[in-house]
Amino acid sequence: MKLPSKVTPYKKSTLATFPIILKTLSTVDLSPDLLYSKVKEDFSGISQFVDALDCLFALGKIELLPEGVIHYVE
Repeated sequence: MKLPSKVTPYKKSTLATFPIILKTLSTVDLSPDLLYSKVKEDFSGISQFVDALDCLFALGKIELLPEGVIHYVE
C-alpha cells in the first residue's frame, strides 16, 4: 500500500483510488474481475487494485457476498 508522503503524492497513493472503487460499486455489485475491467485505467496495475480492495475490506467499506460479488457497505 502506498501512503501519501513527501515522495509519494496523494494522487499516486492507494488512498486516492478508494473513491473510484466506491463510486463504481455504489450503483451495482460486481465481481472482482468485472470491477477491475471498469476501473483499470485509473490503476497502475492489478497489485494496486488488490491493495485498494484489501484496505477497503479492512475498513469495512466493502464486503464479499457469497455469490462472489463485491458489495459497497454504506
